[in-house]
Amino acid sequence: MMKYLKILRRTVAILFFIPIILFFIDFMGIFPLSLHRLLHMQWIPALFSLNVVVLLFLFLLSLFFGRLYCSVICPLGVFQDVAAWKSRWFKKKGRRYRFGYAKPKNVLRYSLLGLTILFWVFGSSLLVITLDPYSIFGRIMSQIFQPVFIGLNNILSATLIKNGIYVIYGVPQHAVILPVIALTVIFFVLVSVMAWLSGRLYCNTICPVGTFLGLISKISLFRINIEKPACTQCSACEKRCKSQCIDSMAMEVDDSRCVSCFNCLSVCKKGALKYSFRYAGNKRNSPVVEVNKSRRIFMLTSGAVVAAIATAKAEKLTGTKDEILSRKPIMPPGAGDREKFNSKCTGCQLCVSKCPMHVLQPAALEYGVSGIMQPRLAFSTQVYCNQDCTICSEICPTGALSKLSTDEKRVTQIGIAHFRKPLCVVYTDEKDCGACAEHCPTQAVHMIPYKNGLTIPEVTADLCIGCGGCESICPVRPYQAIYVEGNPVQQKAKKPKDAQKFEKKIEDFGF
Repeated sequence: MMKYLKILRRTVAILFFIPIILFFIDFMGIFPLSLHRLLHMQWIPALFSLNVVVLLFLFLLSLFFGRLYCSVICPLGVFQDVAAWKSRWFKKKGRRYRFGYAKPKNVLRYSLLGLTILFWVFGSSLLVITLDPYSIFGRIMSQIFQPVFIGLNNILSATLIKNGIYVIYGVPQHAVILPVIALTVIFFVLVSVMAWLSGRLYCNTICPVGTFLGLISKISLFRINIEKPACTQCSACEKRCKSQCIDSMAMEVDDSRCVSCFNCLSVCKKGALKYSFRYAGNKRNSPVVEVNKSRRIFMLTSGAVVAAIATAKAEKLTGTKDEILSRKPIMPPGAGDREKFNSKCTGCQLCVSKCPMHVLQPAALEYGVSGIMQPRLAFSTQVYCNQDCTICSEICPTGALSKLSTDEKRVTQIGIAHFRKPLCVVYTDEKDCGACAEHCPTQAVHMIPYKNGLTIPEVTADLCIGCGGCESICPVRPYQAIYVEGNPVQQKAKKPKDAQKFEKKIEDFGF
């Protein structure tokens, strides 16, 4: 029975991992949106969305079986397993499985867990955004792998079109946000190298979710147990343990770092390792861990000071925006108020990768330090927020975006358009334009008499939903004569008198 546990664990892990990868890199909308429910099974999204059912399931899973979540459900965990698995083919013959026992880095991992919790309690999601394994994996898929696949698609599309074959079409690439791509690449390299050299080192030293689950695993009902009379101390299990938590000489397993991968069970020829009920028989393998209270107090105090400083800096940076427009960032529809959005969004960028209009982009410092990598709307030529699209609010796994119906989306005011007359071509060149009014789906932007038979735009703020149709079509460059300022608290816009025009969909800007 023991030898089948690894096969079962791998099978379930693949059933989670492959669909999540495909869902993130799918830029053509091939896979159903219902796949996003797999992402609701992650710890941080479930916690932020207060999904009690999922939280209870994950807690009981850990309480019964240890850190099985890390080996089966967490996509970054499975990614590390793939990297560690590939690395063995590059090691010397006879050393393919050699990891070796390593002492736990308790000061580092418990300090990071404490700081992450304190930052979050004091209103800053900076460490959650930075260290959450699911969000890291989402950014790797969204910022690295999806653009690679889009590039390959566009190269193939261009080649086929030259030969008169029109079965594949080109797709626009996401804008490159240097701080976001830099942090994503850094963590991609960091996690990959750590997994390549030392297996689950990231999970057991940096990841706050892994550290938290390690605490639960210390009392889990089932655990890897070494039966000392049968053990010959051959160290085969130690060499195969990617968590480096098996000390074959002492014949002990560090439950807080074991991710229940069951690799050790398959290599023990003497059958000395068992996955068994913790509290059966004697408790010789359950050492009592003494807590250094003075160190804990120091960690918590230091964390509180750092958290307070970081929060203060984030608040100062919140006011630093675009030098020209000084605009407030535009949150995705369904965000509600900025405080709630910034505290719940983990910057996984699932909404960025699935936005069909490519209007969502990861933020640099638009939200401040603690909001880095969270999504914002960035309008460019013919890139705007379609008033009938609700995909981002439907798939958000953390509850940062409330689910909107199409009717609700049409009147959700995420921002308000502002007209800058001195930049408008009607004013500067005395030429007829009106592109912004033509492409406003709510009639918030309309033309009024100006002079010499010309008309000039005017904005009715109550009707504006901040979709960016006017900004994206404005011919004035580099700074448009009309732009959208984000609402710190999203409002409900009024419906225009002409309902027929309001419900008219924009098929193409055509300017």
